[in-house]
Amino acid sequence: MLTLATLFVVVFALNIIPAFAPPTWLALSWIEFNHPHANPFVVALIGACAATAGRLVLAKLSRVVIRQRFLREQTRDNIDTIKTALEQHRTLTFSAFLLYAFGPFPSNYLFIAYGLTALKLRLVTVPFFLGRFVSYSFWVFTAAEVSQWLALEATEAQAYFGVYFVVTQLLLLGAVYAFTRVDWGHLLAKKTLRWLPRR
Repeated sequence: MLTLATLFVVVFALNIIPAFAPPTWLALSWIEFNHPHANPFVVALIGACAATAGRLVLAKLSRVVIRQRFLREQTRDNIDTIKTALEQHRTLTFSAFLLYAFGPFPSNYLFIAYGLTALKLRLVTVPFFLGRFVSYSFWVFTAAEVSQWLALEATEAQAYFGVYFVVTQLLLLGAVYAFTRVDWGHLLAKKTLRWLPRR
């Protein structure tokens, strides 16, 4: 029980970190790799609950700290344009978060961007949890199976993903900046992309 509680705290903390935190699926796989007799579905369930809670806190912090304290009024008004569009397409928003959560891709920047819109967090809670539970189950189960027949040290397995991790974090950091600079009103009205004019 103590191990599961520790797992929850660690995963929760990893998902509050806004950038350059190890991917949760990799951390869970490492745990299962080193403890192959642990129930993979329990590990995945704890991981999904903690990751969802952590990402919601990250989105809330993004709203309170970045949107309210650092973004100019022009930028906030621009982001509110995409907020209105997302509110009118709730099913699409739900589906997009669900599909994204199925993959191994970092979600920290996605929740930072979502927090900047000030949309209701409950809209993305369920799809993210479901998607992460399925994807974590896959990765944890795979790690448990691999540890049974592959003579590979956990540190070697982690090093394999090092380049992938750094590159994706840098690209997504740029994506969040681009999210705040796209002229959403122009894009939705004219269907062409341009940067928000500076005042």
